[in-house]
Amino acid sequence: MGILEIKNLKKIYGSKVSFTALNNINFIVEQGEFIGIMGPSGSGKTTLLNVISTIDKPTSGEIRINDIKPLLLKGDELALFRRRELGFVFQDFNLLDTLTIGENILLPLTLDGVLVNEQNKKLERVSKILGIEKILNKRTFEVSGGEAQRAAVARALIHNPSILLADEPTGNLDSKSSKIVMELFEKINKEEKVTTMMVTHDPVAASYCNRILFIKDGAIYNEIYKEDSRQQFYQDILDVIALLGGRDNEVYWICH
Repeated sequence: MGILEIKNLKKIYGSKVSFTALNNINFIVEQGEFIGIMGPSGSGKTTLLNVISTIDKPTSGEIRINDIKPLLLKGDELALFRRRELGFVFQDFNLLDTLTIGENILLPLTLDGVLVNEQNKKLERVSKILGIEKILNKRTFEVSGGEAQRAAVARALIHNPSILLADEPTGNLDSKSSKIVMELFEKINKEEKVTTMMVTHDPVAASYCNRILFIKDGAIYNEIYKEDSRQQFYQDILDVIALLGGRDNEVYWICH
């Protein structure tokens, strides 16, 4: 039994003129996997992530996370589940300008009423892992995009979530910052065994994953695993993109 199980997941928007965003999605994520979700714009990638993260509700189907069915939870129970089981990393960082970087990272623990001593221990540990000890007292506008995204990753990890969910985490970063952030994702996946699911358009970012699910028209189109080097996996990803209809000059499905 995996840490995340998706069964017959369907999401239909609209009533008179309906649009099927997800159609009969089935897969299992094992503890410690690093999975990428790829596909052309409008294929259903972000909808899938939103449904798994309980931001959106599916039309039908089942989701289990750590053998809990989050779709059955309501109100405070659901808020608590989100806060304790899930970590979120977004393209635009979602950090609060009114707080320092350290205060932003500690927000999930503050909301949970964790004792200050315990908060400080966890902050010290996670900031060391992500190499951001020196910016904890700075404000969001005093740090680079790469540093802001590392702070966002730290905030997502501070409460040891069961799954880290990332939506285009390198979308607003230059190539150098993207590389640093993806190497950190890879590091925390390997060393901290953090189960990670990431939506991305970027085949370079995707090459850091262990497995890629390709979605087309709301359904799983293909699935590939990393077997050899990252370079070979990157080439395998490009091959599937070509099959999906991404032309050479559209490798990134230009959606930035």
